[in-house]
Formats: sequence, structure tokens, C-alpha cells
Amino acid sequence: MSHTDCLQRFLFDESPVRGALVSLDDTWRQVLSRHGYPAPVRQVLGEMMAAAALLGANLKFDGTLVLQMHGTGALRLAVVEYTHERTLRATAKWDGTPLSVSLPELLGSGGRFVLTLEPKVDKSQTWQGIVALEGESVGAMLENYMRQSEQLDTRLILTADGNRAGGMLLQRLPDGHGDADGWTRARTLADTLKAEELLTLAPLDILHRLYHEETVRVFEAERLAFACTCSRERVSEMLKMVGAQEAASILHEQGSVEIGCDFCNQRYVFDEDEVNEIFQMNVMDAAREPRH
Repeated sequence: MSHTDCLQRFLFDESPVRGALVSLDDTWRQVLSRHGYPAPVRQVLGEMMAAAALLGANLKFDGTLVLQMHGTGALRLAVVEYTHERTLRATAKWDGTPLSVSLPELLGSGGRFVLTLEPKVDKSQTWQGIVALEGESVGAMLENYMRQSEQLDTRLILTADGNRAGGMLLQRLPDGHGDADGWTRARTLADTLKAEELLTLAPLDILHRLYHEETVRVFEAERLAFACTCSRERVSEMLKMVGAQEAASILHEQGSVEIGCDFCNQRYVFDEDEVNEIFQMNVMDAAREPRH
């Protein structure tokens, strides 16, 4: 399989190490084609996309993994969603002209980084973890989180440019899985991997370059793709949250209610009859009633 838009998982037979490589080509360009992201924002979002695919590869449930950053600095919001169907989508918001500074500086003093697991069916089982802003990059922060919260030694190497995003994940398995020095050896070799190689070499070529002296079991590559989960029904639910009074105000000013998806730029337009149907009332009449 081509190294384009794929996830390649692997396992060391004689060392306590598992890993994955991801390459996002068309998937990443689909995201970039919808917004003109400044370079520092693009870098963060691309690294988050690669990280979501790599972390999602080991999940054993039907649902969505969400990586979400909120900031008070130049980077206001960055969101990546990865689904069990191997699809991704992403979006970001920013203020001004972000500079190429560390991630904590981009996010500002009030920054937050949240990891969410949302099951497809039982939303009550949704789980969230807070990723401490410890480290200068997406990879460093997630490494610290995995080590501190999951007691799982992890190495994440992430990169992105205007055409491709890529990454490599290594995780240490519990003791008893082969050569105890294998983890240190695998990590040391991984640290020789250059960003350019992640963006230009096929996963199998990277594995051979790094670990040709190791016994590595390579699994079948998995195809990844861009897909947005927005729909008219979901947007209708969002409109309900806005409330009838606000919907009526928008109808009065604009003649219809238009809501756009930040992920894919799809526009959803609702006329007065459709808004009335959503709220099961005449919202214009309701808006004219005195508020208490």
C-alpha cells in the first residue's frame, strides 16, 4: 500500500515495544483547503491530527477520540476528531498573526488541552482527561500525559507542513515482553528520525531505516480518510441550544437562519417554517411575547 493516508502498526517480537506510523496526505490537505491557517496554527493542527490517528489506533471501542485545545493567546481553539471508522476532521481558530513560538505561548496563560473519548451509542460513558501543558509541543505534552495518567512510557514524534502531516508512536509494553533494554534501544533509534523523513518516506522504509537489526512484526496498513460528521439533523439540535428567542431574532434580521460547519464549511440554511418545526412553535410569535 502507498504511504499516502495510512496507519501502519508494528510490534517488536523480542523487545517490550509496540508502535505505529501515520502519514496523512489528502486527509490533511482536505483540512487545509477549507481555511487559510497561519503556519504556526497549521503546525499545531497537523501534529494534533497525526497524534489523534496514532493514539486512536490502539482504542478498542466504537466512537470518537477528540483532542481539543482552548487558548487565551493567539491560538484560541484547535480541535481534531478521530473515529473508529478511521476518519479524521479538524479545525482551528486564532487571533491576529500568530508567531512561531512554543505551544504554551501560543495558547496563553489560560490554555487547556483536553482528551475526550465519546462512545458512538452510550454518550453517558463519555470520558475526559486533562492534558497538562507540560512541554513545548503537542508530542511532549501527550508523552507526559501518557506517562503520568496512564503509566505508559510513550514516544511521539510529530510533524506537518503544507502538504502532509505525519508521526510515529512508540509505547513500552509491561515487563516480561522480551529484552528489557529493547525500549531504550527503540527510543534512541526513533530519536534519529528527521521530520523530513516522516513526510517523505513510506512507513515500511522508515521501519527498515530504523530497525533493520530488530525483529519487527508489521501488521496490515489501515487506510485513513477525511470525513465530516455534520448533518442537517445535528445542526438542528445545535439550533435548539441557541433557543427560540435568538432564532427569531436572526429570522427577523436575515429572513433565515444560516449555520456553517467549522470543520467542512458546509452551510445549512433554515427558513421560518423549518425553524418553527424545529422548535414546534411559531418562534416569531413567541419572540413578541413579553419576557419575564
